[in-house]
Amino acid sequence: MADQRHYATGKRKRAVARVWLQPGAGTIQVNSLTADDYFGGGYTRIKIESPFAVTETMATYDVMATLQGGGKAAQAEALRHGIAKALLHINPEYRVTLKRSGLLTRDPRAKERKKYGQKAARAKFQFSKR
Repeated sequence: MADQRHYATGKRKRAVARVWLQPGAGTIQVNSLTADDYFGGGYTRIKIESPFAVTETMATYDVMATLQGGGKAAQAEALRHGIAKALLHINPEYRVTLKRSGLLTRDPRAKERKKYGQKAARAKFQFSKR
């Protein structure tokens, strides 16, 4: 059983997804809940399953993931990144299709830090001449 589990880490903004893939019926379990219960279904389900759709491995692997940090949208993208990397461990031939779809690239965009003497990262305090 332990030989068939494949692990990968996916990240997006502050969200970190630790993902384990194993052969199964295609169930996705996130923090001990189903993906629909955790994310609320809808578009996020399509986003999470996109690595399986691209590699044509839908309903062949069970996903067990733990998510930490960030918001729900960032967590969903981190999970997608982790699933894509785990699929790459299973079969290195998926690299070309996953790379073309942009699923292996970690999205580097993150919140810019607040600067001193300013209201936010780029917003300044209101200036008054008089």
